Amino acid sequence: MGFFDKLAIGVAAMAGAAAVAGWVLSAPQRLDEVTVASLGTGDAARGERIFWAGGCTSCHAKPGSQGEDRLQLAGGVQLKTPFGIFVAPNISQDPADGIGNWSVGDLANAMLKGVSPDGSHFYPAFPYASYARMKSADIADLFAYMKTLPAVPGKAAGHQLSFPFNIRRGLGLWKLLYLSDQPVVSFPEGTDEKILAGRYLVEGPGHCGECHTPRDFIGGPEKSQWLAGAVAAEGQGNVPNITGGEGGIDGWSAGDIAYLLESGFTPDFDSVGGSMVEVQKNMARLAQEDRAAIAAYLKAVPPHANGYPARGQAVGQ
Repeated sequence: MGFFDKLAIGVAAMAGAAAVAGWVLSAPQRLDEVTVASLGTGDAARGERIFWAGGCTSCHAKPGSQGEDRLQLAGGVQLKTPFGIFVAPNISQDPADGIGNWSVGDLANAMLKGVSPDGSHFYPAFPYASYARMKSADIADLFAYMKTLPAVPGKAAGHQLSFPFNIRRGLGLWKLLYLSDQPVVSFPEGTDEKILAGRYLVEGPGHCGECHTPRDFIGGPEKSQWLAGAVAAEGQGNVPNITGGEGGIDGWSAGDIAYLLESGFTPDFDSVGGSMVEVQKNMARLAQEDRAAIAAYLKAVPPHANGYPARGQAVGQ
């Protein structure tokens, strides 16, 4: 056997080994049985708080819903991104078109691991990269509350994705890079409990970093620029810097931040716009101490300059 024949066989063997390794590493990872068994039945009253903190209605309510209709979680909202169009699914209690047949373990696996009941990876347009930091008890409470919401028939349309983004298995490798249950911002021992409570709400259920943090070329958050603002996933706009860095909210007090979350008004009497309108409606449903905790955390995070290009500057310059 000649040198080039041996080389070809070696290359083929390495490629085969790499393919097998990739297949193994990309496999969906579920919660262990002990964690699932410990979830319990949850408490619906506590779960309502997590529901609003998690912003479930922002994506899963029928587009344009107002008032109590925002609890009709039929899905259908489209998120148009460079990777394709993601469509929020029906997560109402309809057993055929929604999640009425899900168990509490199914919901926990979806939110903490990004895995569907059939064992497939969810796309991270569903912000499980943030929900992964949530307490399992809060997932159980959320499940109990969602069981009280109406069943809405009608399956939402599927995602519109081209190759290779339509191959879900590859998301397992994405998760190895970006899925973690650890806090993004570390604080020293003795940090005010209000700040730590705010960290949980912002980094976990509130998933603020999903929009306010710039992303790399494969859609992973640039944690070194946490909450520094980002180019909007849709359109040509920017999502604001909400740190104390240049271009951010250094001039805002904690009271200013909490008031915006309650009322929708900035310190200069402007009002929130875009997708933040729905987020603010959700935050207004939280207790005052929760909004104060969020504000305390945002005042304590490391400051960063804007994480998006200046006006008139092309992305990538």
